[in-house]
Amino acid sequence: MSADVLPVMKVIARMHSDFPEKFGIPRQSGLAADTVSRIVFEEEFRSSEALRGIEGFDYLWLIWEFSENRRETWSPTVRPPRLGGNTRLGVFATRSPFRPNPIGLSSVRLLRVENEAEYGLTLVVSGADLMDGTPIYDIKPYIPYTDAHPDAAGGFAQEPDRTLCVQFPQNLLRQIPEKYHSGLIQVLSQDPRPSYQQDGERIYGLYYGEYNIRFSVMDGVLTVCGAEKRHLQDEE
Repeated sequence: MSADVLPVMKVIARMHSDFPEKFGIPRQSGLAADTVSRIVFEEEFRSSEALRGIEGFDYLWLIWEFSENRRETWSPTVRPPRLGGNTRLGVFATRSPFRPNPIGLSSVRLLRVENEAEYGLTLVVSGADLMDGTPIYDIKPYIPYTDAHPDAAGGFAQEPDRTLCVQFPQNLLRQIPEKYHSGLIQVLSQDPRPSYQQDGERIYGLYYGEYNIRFSVMDGVLTVCGAEKRHLQDEE
C-alpha cells in the first residue's frame, strides 16, 4: 500500500448511553460499572453472523472516536487532569482525548445480546465511558490470558483516583427511576468536576439520562441539591 493511501475507517456502530454531554462521563471505562449502555450497529453491519459467538466473552474492547474533540493540529504534550492540570506529559504517555488521531479504547462488560425491532441485534454493555452517539469503529473480544496484566506498572495512574462520599437526599433520589440509582451514584463518586474547579460553594450541573442533577462538593463530600427531568424542548 502506498504511504499516501490511508485505509478507510467505517463507523460500524454508535453508542447509546445516558451521557448526553461530555461533562460527567467517567474518566476511564469500568469506573462506573453499574452504568448500562447499548451498542447499536449501523445498517450495513446489522448482521447476526458478525456477532456469532460473542456471547462467549464477558468483556469487549471498543475502538471509537473522540468525536467531540476533533482538532486540526495536535500537541506532543498534554496536561492530565489527574496531575492537577499543571504538569505536562507526552501525549502517548496519557489517555488524553487530544491526540494526533482522536481514537479511544475502552473495555466494557457484555451483559447480553438483544434483538430489537428497530435496530436488529444490539449489545447491552456496562461500564462504558462513551458519550451518547459516539461512533464506534471496531469491537474485539477481551482475552483474559493475554489482555490482563495485574502486576504491570501504571505510571502516574498506578492507583485509582480517590472517590467522593455521595450524599443523595431520599426525596431527590425518589424522583429518579431506580434503574439509574447505582450507576448515577458511581458517576458522582468519581468527582465529575474539572481538576481546576475546587470551589465548594459552586453548584454544578450534570445530565444523566433524562435527568439534570445539581450538586456541590466540600471536603470530600458530594451533596446532591437538585434532581429533575430535563426539558429537552427548552435546550433546542
